[in-house]
Amino acid sequence: MINLYSAHIASLSIHRVGNKSKNEPILLSSEPYKTNDELTPLLKEFFLKPFRDKEENYYQFTHETDLEFHELFTIASEVFGQPESIHEQTKKITKHLYDQSTHPHIKSGEVYVAYFENLQIDNEKVDGIGIFKSEIKQDFLQFSEKENQLEANLQQGVNLNKLDKGCLIFNVKKDEGYKVLSVDSNRYDARYWLESFLGVDAFEDENFLTKKYLKFCQDFAKDVVFPAEDKREEVMFMNRAVNHFAKNDTFEESAFVNEVIDNPDLIPEFNHYKSERAPKYSIEDLTTFPIANTAVTAARKKIKNVINLDTNIQIKLDFINAESAEKFVEKGWDEEKQMYYYLVYFNQEQKS
Repeated sequence: MINLYSAHIASLSIHRVGNKSKNEPILLSSEPYKTNDELTPLLKEFFLKPFRDKEENYYQFTHETDLEFHELFTIASEVFGQPESIHEQTKKITKHLYDQSTHPHIKSGEVYVAYFENLQIDNEKVDGIGIFKSEIKQDFLQFSEKENQLEANLQQGVNLNKLDKGCLIFNVKKDEGYKVLSVDSNRYDARYWLESFLGVDAFEDENFLTKKYLKFCQDFAKDVVFPAEDKREEVMFMNRAVNHFAKNDTFEESAFVNEVIDNPDLIPEFNHYKSERAPKYSIEDLTTFPIANTAVTAARKKIKNVINLDTNIQIKLDFINAESAEKFVEKGWDEEKQMYYYLVYFNQEQKS
């Protein structure tokens, strides 16, 4: 869980990178950028707003041999050890980004490297490094007065409402490659930012494990529960699964299976499905782990609780009062019409 509202920009350097394969230049500023009271809050919002609005999917620096050979990890470690050296380190970061800018689709742009204080992550205040890039320029009109005449001049600039690319490196979990957040608004070159430049992989913390296991459950419900039972039971299975996660601090697979799977015949199917699909979800041999409440809340919002029928009728089930769906909704088969039906019991209709 992060809180970025009290973050403070202690240092900011701005450079420019072109596309190396097109022989576009790189410009490294000789001094840190001097902000002012008017611009600083605008830049802080420009940099950090995308991370407040985005689901927290953490990454970590990884290297096939050893982290000491990872360029950004090494630079970040030097900066956190000596924050006063950051401007020279920002030049190394920008050169590293320039060296990765070889695909013809990669756009030139400004690179902003900020040193943040008072970032809050997991209820701990830490320092952090922000690396941001603006690529897309937008047209805007600049007006001026000339001899009682208003003149309109077309110019181009950066839209402060949309950050193209960015990452936050938090000074935590150094031995595991730090915790890193990333945003990328332009999907045409996703490998360039995440893989080539940042060199990160998913951070396998409780948030990651909770999300992956719930995604696995969602696919099991769709691929196994629905064909074996019906759409209502698929929806109710996921409701029971999310509720189990919500009321427990630690996940225990045996307790989960006994509580969530109503039909005993599906338990072997569950075990078989997991043994076959586990690598896809990175949950091999995973039977117990701490549960992340934020991941459970995010998963609940994404789970569909609507039964769509081919007769253009929808039945929406209430996850808050899930027992109602089991007590008052029945499925049957009508021999005369040769159609399935849902029978819904109620006392009176509610006003909308």
